[in-house]
Amino acid sequence: MTLGVIFALAAGTYAMRLAGPLLRGRIQISERLEQLLSIAAIVLLGAFVATSTAFESGSFAGWARFAGVAVGGVLAWRRAPFVLVVAAAAATTALLRLTGLAG
Repeated sequence: MTLGVIFALAAGTYAMRLAGPLLRGRIQISERLEQLLSIAAIVLLGAFVATSTAFESGSFAGWARFAGVAVGGVLAWRRAPFVLVVAAAAATTALLRLTGLAG
């Protein structure tokens, strides 16, 4: 990447972050729209997690990754500490790959 592209991306990122506080008082959004945008963000994140879990380079990523993400998801849902969620997910994936069940 050239230096100009890096600066352009940095300026765009900064402008996007600055737009929120600057436009907050000028644009009125209904409470229903705020709720829908919040739900849309969660759905988008969930879709990203699902596709990243199941596929790598256009093919199935294996059952070990799927199981690790499932363990992490259950622990996060049960409100376990973040470090425990990450460690348990990584350990599950590593143990399944070590035993040859990576798929």
